[in-house]
Formats: sequence, C-alpha cells, structure tokens
Amino acid sequence: MATLARLAELVQGQVEGDPATEIERVAPIDRAGEGDITFVANKKYLSRLKDCRATAVIVFPGIKVSGRNLIVTANPYLAFARILTFFHAGRKPVSGVMPGAEVAASARIDPAATVYPGCVIGEHVVVGKNSILHPGACIYDHAVIGADCILHAHAVVREGCRLGDRVILQPGAVIGSDGFGFAPDGSRYFKIPQVGIVVLEDDVEIGANSCVDRATLGETRVRRGTKVDNLVQIGHNVDIGEDCILVAQAGIAGSSRVGNHCTFGGQSAVAGHLKVGSHITFGARSGVSGDVDAPHQVMSGLPLMPHKEWLRSTMTLPKLPEMRKDLLQLKKKVEELEAMLKEDGRA
Repeated sequence: MATLARLAELVQGQVEGDPATEIERVAPIDRAGEGDITFVANKKYLSRLKDCRATAVIVFPGIKVSGRNLIVTANPYLAFARILTFFHAGRKPVSGVMPGAEVAASARIDPAATVYPGCVIGEHVVVGKNSILHPGACIYDHAVIGADCILHAHAVVREGCRLGDRVILQPGAVIGSDGFGFAPDGSRYFKIPQVGIVVLEDDVEIGANSCVDRATLGETRVRRGTKVDNLVQIGHNVDIGEDCILVAQAGIAGSSRVGNHCTFGGQSAVAGHLKVGSHITFGARSGVSGDVDAPHQVMSGLPLMPHKEWLRSTMTLPKLPEMRKDLLQLKKKVEELEAMLKEDGRA
C-alpha cells in the first residue's frame, strides 16, 4: 500500500483531495473499486468516471471531478506506468547460479546475477550484476550481458554479441542469428559466413520470437532505448537509432540505416541498403523502397506517400467500381457525340 501523497511524489504530480488516502492497486477504469487508482489519459474517456468506483484517479491538468481524489499530472499515461511499476515490479531475491544450469568454467557471472536451471552459458561469457537469465536461455561463447538485464525463457544470444545494461529479451528472442547472405553459384547458392556481431545498447527491449541478425562483417546495432515488438525481423548490418519503436511483424532489411525516434507500424518494411531519417512515423503495412531523409514526417502505404495523401487514397478505393461505371458511361456518350459531329460535318 502507498498513500496518494507518496504516489504523487513518485510521478511529480499534485494531489487534489486527501493526500493520506491509501492505495492498494492499479486498475482499469471500468473495473476499479475501493483501494484502487485508475487513470484518464484521453478526454473521450472522461464520461466513464461517472460510474467508476476507484478511490483515486490520475488526470491531466484542467480536469475537475467533484468528490474524487485526484493526482494531476501532465502525462497521466506515464504516471500510470510508473505507479504500476511501483506496485508490481519488485525484483526477486538473487539466487546466483542455480543447480541445473550449465555454465562453462571460463564464464564470469556476477555474484548478484541469477541463472535459472536449464540455462546454458558458453566459454568466456560475461553476465553483469543483477541480471536474470530464465530457464532455457542460451548464451554462446564470448557473449557479454550487461547489468540489470532480463533474458526470458529460451532467449538466445549468439557468439560474440553484446548486450548493454537493462536490456530485456522476451521469450524466444534470438540475438545474433546468421544474416541472410548467399552468393549465387550457378543454379545453387553458396552460404556467406556471417562473422560479425550484434550490439544492443542500454535499455533496449526485444519482443518474443523477434530476431536481430548478426552482421556479415562488423556489427548490427540497435541503439539506446529502442523497443522492438514481437515477431520483428532486423537484418544483418542494420543500424537502428535511439528510442525507436518497431511494432509486430515489421522488418528492416540488411544494411539499412534508421535515425532516432522513428516508429514503424505493424507489418511495415524497409528494403535493404536504405537510409531513414529521424522522427519519422511509418503507418501499418508501409513499404519503404527508397531513402526517406527528411525528418518529422508521417508516411503510409505502398507506394509510400505522406499519410494524409494515403488517407485520401484509401477513401477513394471503395468508390472505384462506381467511378469506373461512370467513366464507361461518359466514354460511351463522348463516342456518340463524336459520331453525331461527323455526320453533321458530312451534311
């Protein structure tokens, strides 16, 4: 439990109501009851407060709700995330290397790390302080895992790859799988050795069953703070900037460069060897087939176009059958008029 005053201090908000009110849980607005705190991050949900039974509500400035305990903050959604973390993100006690884990003698595991049964850790691996490796995690030779990392079940870090601090790998994430490189050899293909590595900088998160391929030569790099959803593919020698978001089933082909703070909607894709600037958002199923250098854009569609143009195009699509019918009728009328003009000319 925590008082409303303590939670407001945590999120740098202001209390309106009784600061000594005790809060036990965070709950959604339609299920919250006594002892719960909920949040409203969008004005369209304000009407739901009428029937909400929460003890306190996180709101943005300017909202007046009579008879409610409030925490007022400029970013209610962020405040919700911080309070939820406060209540639920307590770390488990350090357990060290537990029986059933297979750890090479040359590996250096910090005493404050936890390695669960079923983990396999190769030669000369380094695992930093407070990192947690869940059952089935597999770390190949010479890989480096920073401090405060969490590797969930069956995450894989291949040989030589490096993870910074506070990196999270969700179940089944694969870091350092071979890049997709093959040289044509007549009717066959010769596999090109993939001898580079992957570097994940601090605070990167990789979603379940997502893959970041190792470089052919050099490194594939995902820079600080970038968050990658489930089922995302990042190709060999790609460089993704800081604080980017890649939503499920997005794909970045080999050797492309992405700037800072870009967002890729679900199933969007970037072709190989392209350059994408900073602060660009790509809508779901966008296809980037050429360089997009100018920053601060919102783009959608295939072929790629500014999002507003794409919206107008998609609004037109359902009308195409009727428009085709009208065009055929107009064509017929024009042909009839041309025929009449020719007859008049002969007369």
